[in-house]
Amino acid sequence: MADAIRLQTEDFSQGQVVSELNFEAYERMALAEMRVLCDEARVQYGLLGARIVHRVGRILAGENIVLIVTGAEHRAPALQACQWLIDALKERVPIWKKESTPGGKYWVSPRP
Repeated sequence: MADAIRLQTEDFSQGQVVSELNFEAYERMALAEMRVLCDEARVQYGLLGARIVHRVGRILAGENIVLIVTGAEHRAPALQACQWLIDALKERVPIWKKESTPGGKYWVSPRP
């Protein structure tokens, strides 16, 4: 059983319309940490496999940002691992986001 989470850009944030996002990453460290997260998820949830893909650069409102895929013998651990992976990704991977709104461009602080 394989399950996936896809996140799209938000078109509204903190009372303002968001037209685009720009993601920057410390690439080598981000890729290494995503591999570590997938390894941790495999052990913690008994997965057959896991993969995270996160886009960087300019992304328009409504476009996909993150793809997380997990494979397990049963659906529940695959879904639980997806949830854990997205939360851990936001907390641990060095990727930064800048929102473009009518009021200007703003770096977004990490949110839980």
